[in-house]
Amino acid sequence: MNNKHILILRRKYGAEGTNGTIYYAGELICHTIELPDKNNEKKASCIPKGTYRLRRYHSLKYPNEIGISGVPNRSGILFHTANYAKGELQGCIAPLMTLTGDGRGDNSALALAKLKALVYSLWDQGGEVFVLIKG
Repeated sequence: MNNKHILILRRKYGAEGTNGTIYYAGELICHTIELPDKNNEKKASCIPKGTYRLRRYHSLKYPNEIGISGVPNRSGILFHTANYAKGELQGCIAPLMTLTGDGRGDNSALALAKLKALVYSLWDQGGEVFVLIKG
């Protein structure tokens, strides 16, 4: 099976949040926000740099989402909508179309739809899909 990797290149670590950009095969997909870097503290920090397997995630609150597995000492990490990291995230990653400041951006729902279309398409091609976080 042919494994595929999407890349999150973190561009800025700030007190209000961590900003990054998602690429696949060299193409910009969208941007990301996460909580500030607090040494992988549960519900308070961005996740550590590294490579993690993406998986289908289903719950009542987040049906049909993308889960991120294998994060050390963490569980329940997802890609989901949010426009302000400190007010709307508890350790997950929010995709956005536009970054507007540290841990802030716009059009999260549109960015999530774009990311989901990509990742679900990659899953449909077979093999595993991973996210590589750098920067």
